[in-house]
Amino acid sequence: MSVSSVIIAQQDNVPLDHDVYIFLKEMKVKGIIKNVHDDNPLMSRYEVRRYLEQLQENKESLSSTERRLLKKYQDEFYDDKADSTNTFQFFGSGSGFSSDYSDFFSDKIKHMYSYRDDNINYYLEILGRALQGQQFEPYVNNSSLFDIGFRFRGTVFSKLGYSLTVQKGGIAGSQDLAPTFDPRLNYNFKYYERFENIGNYDFAEGYLRYYTEPVENMNLSFQIGREKLKLGYGYGSKLVLSGDHPVLDFIKMDFSYGVFSFTSLHASTVGEFHFDRELNYTKHIAYNRFKLSFENLFDFGFGESIIYSGRGIDLAYLNPFVFYKYVEMSLQDRDNGLVFLDFQSNFLKNIEFQATFFLDENILSHLQELNLFSNKTAYQVGAFWYSPFSIDDLSVVLEYTRIRPYVYSHVNLKNSYTSHAQNLGHRIGPNADEIHTALAYNINEKMRINLEFQHVRSGENIYDGQGNLLFNAGGDFMVGHRELIDAKYINFLDGERINQNIFSINFRIEPVREIWFDLFYRYIAERNVTKETSLNTSFAYLRMMFNF
Repeated sequence: MSVSSVIIAQQDNVPLDHDVYIFLKEMKVKGIIKNVHDDNPLMSRYEVRRYLEQLQENKESLSSTERRLLKKYQDEFYDDKADSTNTFQFFGSGSGFSSDYSDFFSDKIKHMYSYRDDNINYYLEILGRALQGQQFEPYVNNSSLFDIGFRFRGTVFSKLGYSLTVQKGGIAGSQDLAPTFDPRLNYNFKYYERFENIGNYDFAEGYLRYYTEPVENMNLSFQIGREKLKLGYGYGSKLVLSGDHPVLDFIKMDFSYGVFSFTSLHASTVGEFHFDRELNYTKHIAYNRFKLSFENLFDFGFGESIIYSGRGIDLAYLNPFVFYKYVEMSLQDRDNGLVFLDFQSNFLKNIEFQATFFLDENILSHLQELNLFSNKTAYQVGAFWYSPFSIDDLSVVLEYTRIRPYVYSHVNLKNSYTSHAQNLGHRIGPNADEIHTALAYNINEKMRINLEFQHVRSGENIYDGQGNLLFNAGGDFMVGHRELIDAKYINFLDGERINQNIFSINFRIEPVREIWFDLFYRYIAERNVTKETSLNTSFAYLRMMFNF
């Protein structure tokens, strides 16, 4: 068999920050493909290809820009059709790709090195980034970030996908400002340890993923490793697992057949950092979630999670066929349990509705007492409109999120809904709400612009000048309710009231295939209603990234 005819179903995953997820989501809302399961959005290259094949079958329904985007992603994800006409390789020629260095500046897919035959393939890609960030208000400052790394990925026997990613970076300019431009630094050990004479950071991911189809239309996969994950719905940010937190180490099972799909996940992470290493600890997070999908109607899902610490892996929470909350009670009520319900519509073309209800701990009692501290509930409703007023390539989002006090917190700090002291859930945290609107437009297959507005209200805890907690408003996910100290009843947005209006704009261009430039600007107008003070913050950055 010639190299160009090799067909191996690629089972390595597509990273969640890849632009193809946005394209597939828009095509789902447009009604051309049926379901992109963005409640559990991570997909393999094989699955992405199957969606692209559906789009090819309905190509006549696409706009001219959508057709060019489809062709762009077909070149990338149709691995069996990759050859010298659409793919360039820096070193070696055994894979049948172009080795003409002038193709570096072309729109061909690029690999540093690759190998493929009937049984195995692997690809080596170099990853790089340079970012120059500038703060304008409340004072002028700047920071620069540079990193380099590689990704080694591939598939064996069309069943076993694998990936290894390593990146190492350094910081010039203000060390303290750097997380404004890359929030991942907030939970990067090398960044905040600062034992070395230069600011630096590193990121590492890797996994093995096994996939099989026992019968037609039955999909089953098992994965172990670490990479970015998201769970649950949410256009701006997700209530359940937002992805804006440290990557988790996990074992994961996904199953789907007919209208039914199921995900079981068990992950480990760490608590807040202490320079006294004896105070640092490991915590575990388990999820089970099932969903029913009714074609051309709606999807309905139910999920549950447990956060526990102070011991090794608990076998009770490795069981995918059990109700966690009742098991947690049988284990002497030491852990933090939550449940969530969600809905997404499929019955209208070009517009989608979704909703999530999130219940942290209190399952049955006193739900009628909405201001009781233990009623830690949150909800989110939103709509996604694609091609509004028949304007091709434009999308509009409107979403409202409301999170009651003490959500994500726990009486045992070690069991808070956090990783590395970062919230696993929605970005606004507890005792807050948000109106989120966004507009995005594909200028063409190389350029996209995003405009975003957030109106956020929050009730913060009140502290004295020495940092002592005077009033617990349930506004900090790292501070739970204190028995016999804090009030039994708490009103929404009690505490130190802060309102924020946040405006963001991002322009992305890919002038040469797999080289991207992002120009980002954000302005935050904050008003402390309680203290009657105001603070304006603004910053921008230019980021260049490459992957070849």
